Amino acid sequence: MTRSGTTLGRNTPERLKTHRRRSVMVLACVAAAMALASCTPPAQTTQTAPEPTGSEPPAISGTASPGPTLAPEVSAATKTVEATLKKIVAATSKPEREAVRSALVAAGIPASNVEVSVSRTPTGLDVDAMEAAALAGSSCVVGQIRDGGVVMTVLPVLASGKCFVGDVR
Repeated sequence: MTRSGTTLGRNTPERLKTHRRRSVMVLACVAAAMALASCTPPAQTTQTAPEPTGSEPPAISGTASPGPTLAPEVSAATKTVEATLKKIVAATSKPEREAVRSALVAAGIPASNVEVSVSRTPTGLDVDAMEAAALAGSSCVVGQIRDGGVVMTVLPVLASGKCFVGDVR
């Protein structure tokens, strides 16, 4: 017996009710988190791993599910942008903005259709990732350079007629 007349270590009805309430709240929070996490659709991007070097065997990937059919001009622009960005990344993992722009124009994309994000922060540091976009019909072919790899995606053109928000031309 304790000083207040109750037994130590015993589960009193009040303690059991509190324990049940806490358990129900924890379970409700976990269920809500799981429900919210399943609401987000996966992004439609493709990632291209850096080219294998030396005698390394190429990575084996699973069977890709067929994606949406792209218009011919979008498909051609995607191949051009991806090949150009891979070529740039093979030379340097942190290219300069103008080098990316020049390479895309040299690859046949009209200069007025090319947008490239900045390669340096306002404080002069290298950015973590660079994006380059090419306008192709009513789509934007966007390539991202990050950690020596290239990731491609196709997005709709913005209402402004551009691929990026702001002035990056």
